[in-house]
Amino acid sequence: MLAPLAVPSLKASGRAFSHIAQFVPELTALRRDLHAHPELGFEERYTSRRVQTALEVCGVDEIHTGIGKTGVVGVIRGRATGSGRLTGLRADMDALTMTEDNDFAWKSTRPGMMHGCGHDGHVAMLVGAARYLAETRDFDGTAVLIFQPGEEGFAGAKAMIEDGLFERFPVQAVFGMHNWPSMKPGTIGINPGPLMAAADRVTIEITGKGGHGAHAYLAVDPVVVAAHIITAVQTIVSRNVRPVDSAVISLCAMQAGDIHAMSVIPGKATLVGTVRTFSPDVQDLVQRRLTELCSAVALGFGATVKVNYERVYPATINSPREAMFAAEVAESLVGADHVVRDMDPSMGAEDFSFMLQVKPGAYMRIGQGGEGSCMLHNSRYDFNDEILPLGSALHASLIERSMPLGPP
Repeated sequence: MLAPLAVPSLKASGRAFSHIAQFVPELTALRRDLHAHPELGFEERYTSRRVQTALEVCGVDEIHTGIGKTGVVGVIRGRATGSGRLTGLRADMDALTMTEDNDFAWKSTRPGMMHGCGHDGHVAMLVGAARYLAETRDFDGTAVLIFQPGEEGFAGAKAMIEDGLFERFPVQAVFGMHNWPSMKPGTIGINPGPLMAAADRVTIEITGKGGHGAHAYLAVDPVVVAAHIITAVQTIVSRNVRPVDSAVISLCAMQAGDIHAMSVIPGKATLVGTVRTFSPDVQDLVQRRLTELCSAVALGFGATVKVNYERVYPATINSPREAMFAAEVAESLVGADHVVRDMDPSMGAEDFSFMLQVKPGAYMRIGQGGEGSCMLHNSRYDFNDEILPLGSALHASLIERSMPLGPP
């Protein structure tokens, strides 16, 4: 059986929060159902159907499905629409390829899949905002609620944009948020610039000459070349990137030879890793130096190398005006003491960045844990249902404050 679905103890100001708090049990039940049925990027069929059903129950005006494969968009028109304004809100829907180690009733029922990043909670919060906005409609304009597939490495935001998202729903601004376990419930973080890094994938293929481990002088050992490359590339950040800039290079996997063949020098070795940056100039620098350094190291050992550098996600950079606006809205709910306006950027990545490349907007972090909490992508992670009404109220307040209803 599910644990009791009591109204959480977290409190915030404003009519939206008090209104949404009345149906938190339903939001909690939805969130836990999604947690029990995780789906990977572009496979969110069950999730999309649940979202569609929930939006129908909420009474939204339009529901559009199949955008970016499995994406869903709900449209809610305000009490007035004369302003012609449209504001977008976004929640991601997909889960991760990982095995859950929790033992509560709503743990994953699908082996090897888990909502280890809280996207189940993000969906529930946006559904909560949809219900409130459809019931009250105290705004002048149109709310566009974007339920996005494939954030976890599939660039689902890009897929929705390429599928005509913003041509069909030409919002003036778009907002998103992510739960943050290291922040206490009731706190919200933002900054008016970079919040998440660009994520690039690097594949380094080294070709040497295989041979017998007892006669290494007759071979060109790609494992030795790989070892030197692993060490050498760490100097790129320390010796090429300005100290006031930020960059991370991590070579995280290596494949070479057969673990059972102790005396066989392989002919090839492959390294795979990631590069994280905030500035396109630094991104260009790192890509160039990686290629140059790997080629030079390989040449020095008589090997050859091929560097494949893929720019997966751009940096998530908030628009200053929209970030300031979002911070003011957050303060109206939780007070200035509980809003961090200069949130430290994370070297993690987020494909909401694609939306911010084409539309003004802001991405926020909403606290859900505090010190000692289980971090994202951990097999024992779970979303904190206590913050559901706050996240929903924050979404809803962004709509009401960005498209205020004027005097009758």
